[in-house]
Amino acid sequence: MARTASPERLPAPSRRARTLVRGGYDLHVHVAPDLIQRRIDDVSLARRCIDCGLAGFVLKSHYQVTAERAAVAGGIVSGVDVIGAITLNSSVGGLSALAVEIAARSGARFLWMPTFDAVNETAGRGLPVPGETLPVWAQLQFELRADGVKSPSITVLDEDGRLRSDAREVIAVAARHRLVLGTGHLGRDEIFAVVDAATELGVEQIVITHPDFPSQDLSIDDQRVLAGRGAWIERCFATAHNGRVQWERLFESISATGPGRSFLSSDLGQITNPPVEDGLALFADRLLDAGFAPDDVRTMAVVNTRRLAGVDEPIAEPS
Repeated sequence: MARTASPERLPAPSRRARTLVRGGYDLHVHVAPDLIQRRIDDVSLARRCIDCGLAGFVLKSHYQVTAERAAVAGGIVSGVDVIGAITLNSSVGGLSALAVEIAARSGARFLWMPTFDAVNETAGRGLPVPGETLPVWAQLQFELRADGVKSPSITVLDEDGRLRSDAREVIAVAARHRLVLGTGHLGRDEIFAVVDAATELGVEQIVITHPDFPSQDLSIDDQRVLAGRGAWIERCFATAHNGRVQWERLFESISATGPGRSFLSSDLGQITNPPVEDGLALFADRLLDAGFAPDDVRTMAVVNTRRLAGVDEPIAEPS
């Protein structure tokens, strides 16, 4: 369900930023229909992307496959590329090669390892702390548990610290269908094990999902190593905007791994956050103000996101 949001906490993006991110993809959005109230629905977002000059976006759901939704939204709104995905939480069977196979055959391009069901992710487990500010998905975890609905935690490693066979099978399916593989909310050792297996099995595009998010909190050295192995490092606007990481730390991480291996996404859609279609441009304004070169910002917002979206044709430079 989409809902009108509260007044913005940021000004509108500058015209310069809008121009700089034109032709880019937002590869991480959370929009309606969803189990959680969202700011906007997928069809409306597609229409706003046309107005803003964005080429497309990836529909991320923590709960279900979005490939069929993406096909419908893209069919309704021509000129915008709406991309489906699957996230391997318990609601789709966890580390299920069958679920990934069906998602891929349905048109999904992106695959995320477990997010809120990752054993590494503790938000939404235990007992709620009075007054604690939780992500909306963590609040839903408490509600489900209160209703007796279980959502088992998932790890990709066995008791000896080796990659589980079902995780390896999932990665093999991703490689065969040329899916983009994201590490979700896995912990550090799990991330390295997945990247090693994905490289071995021939996954072409590996994404380290918001490594600066508190539950991942990968060191800058680890991020540099992963980028050196060919992984893409995701930089999410919402992570810094909501104070989960300091902007200065995020800028330092980008500088350490280099814009050539980083890409920008918004991770927006929450009703209290800025409009989803503004995310990349607001991020661009922050980077420009911090001294990043316009060419580097465009590389992260447009060139790299188009490559991950599977778009081969060149995009005109902003005038």
